[in-house]
Amino acid sequence: MAQDILINWSPQETRVAVVEQGAVQDVYVERTLERGLVGNVYLGKVSRVLPGMQSAFIDIGLDRAAFLHVADLMPNINARHAGKDKDKPVASASASAGAALPGADAALPIERQIFEGQALMVQVLKDPIGTKGARLTAQISIAGRLLVFLPQDNHIGVSQKIPFAQREALRARLLALTAEGGGGFILRTNAEDASDEELAEDIAYLRKTWAHIKNGAMRLPPASLLHQDLTLLQRVLRDLVGAQTQTIRVDSREQFAQLEAFAREYMPSTQERLQLYTGERPIFDLHQIDDDIARALSRRVELKSGGYLVIDQTEALTTVDVNTGGYVGARNFDDTVFRTNLEAAQAIARQLRLRNLGGIVIVDFIDMVREDHREAVLSEFRKQIGRDRVKTMVGGFSQLGLVEMTRKRTRESLAQMLTETCPTCEGKGRVKTPRSVCYDILREILREARAFNPREFRVVASSQVIELFLDEESAHLAGLSDFIGKPISLQAEGSMTQAQYDIVLL
Repeated sequence: MAQDILINWSPQETRVAVVEQGAVQDVYVERTLERGLVGNVYLGKVSRVLPGMQSAFIDIGLDRAAFLHVADLMPNINARHAGKDKDKPVASASASAGAALPGADAALPIERQIFEGQALMVQVLKDPIGTKGARLTAQISIAGRLLVFLPQDNHIGVSQKIPFAQREALRARLLALTAEGGGGFILRTNAEDASDEELAEDIAYLRKTWAHIKNGAMRLPPASLLHQDLTLLQRVLRDLVGAQTQTIRVDSREQFAQLEAFAREYMPSTQERLQLYTGERPIFDLHQIDDDIARALSRRVELKSGGYLVIDQTEALTTVDVNTGGYVGARNFDDTVFRTNLEAAQAIARQLRLRNLGGIVIVDFIDMVREDHREAVLSEFRKQIGRDRVKTMVGGFSQLGLVEMTRKRTRESLAQMLTETCPTCEGKGRVKTPRSVCYDILREILREARAFNPREFRVVASSQVIELFLDEESAHLAGLSDFIGKPISLQAEGSMTQAQYDIVLL
């Protein structure tokens, strides 16, 4: 399915939207002061070993200790690889600074593999979410343009998205190219047609990066960052762009130049699809993306037929309830229910991607009497879910008529990123964070500056928002003032809620 990627950049925040058939399917947000940790490599320090949970807490320099399970230690990972392919050599568990103790066995409990105070090289699998710390693994993987490098492993693999008939030939080529130097590699989907020269360049780059990481592990103290993953803009080119991508439009001239240079060196096939957006209207206004984001923060999702969904996200799971609403159909009740559920199956798959909902998801479709209707709805749901880049598993209808599924969770959902628990309603609802309101204000001032020419802009908002502008966001506010050539003054209003604000033109 053809797609366009829109990138809205500002000094404080980068937002990316993936648009397919005129509708937003995915939204990614990265903030300068709250950048994600997934893919980062740290020299951690074991702060506590929990034999009862077969886990450990690792200090990597964050506010909360990160979490490492025994299954994510190298002996266990190597044992799983050995079980899948016994004729392939398995890397030694002590092959790196991040491996477990020499002689550790996969069957050993965690307290006999690591100890408190030990320095351990780890990589972040999942960002901290809510009250939970980051999830770690001791197996380091470094993603390149064409390959993923596994320096502690000798496993050679090929993406399962590549046709089966081509995998063995590609694996043989990769084995020949990586015979010297050690380490395991996984060939990515976009390397299907890559030449040996391109693969060799990526191998050299990845091994050089690993050498830099090892050097840092020898020099730096525990709880140090050894390697940081690419920025969101660079990950867009590396991970999101595929054969179906038509255009990648960026609204910042500076970021466009940086992306063009990155594409020229690492992703030459994407360079011709890069475009600098210079329109007067904000790039996200072209497809009403801000409106879609606002709707994605609501519990209720309206369907075109008149039905609606109710989506509730909790710490344990997410529930989706399907209702006919105002849709009365044209034939009979069974047909009305069937058509509503078919439309809901498409809408739910899109909402899961747009909201980035992960973990366990329970879908309560409207009860259907006919078995063929149930099979058709389930087939359509699986078809729509199959377009998701994130790993998902969908079960059938349970005895209670519910569909259970899981969607891999690697980062915070859209609601967790953009909102926080409302202090006024004691956690029963959500409001935008002061920082989200600040960025809304900065975008609104920029929009107003293009349409009007006042002497000064005055921001009237709650004390939380004004305090943030005077402290952490002062540089961004000053930068915007210089950019539009107008002074911006601030006024705290005690009667305003956290999400309310006014911009006065003087």
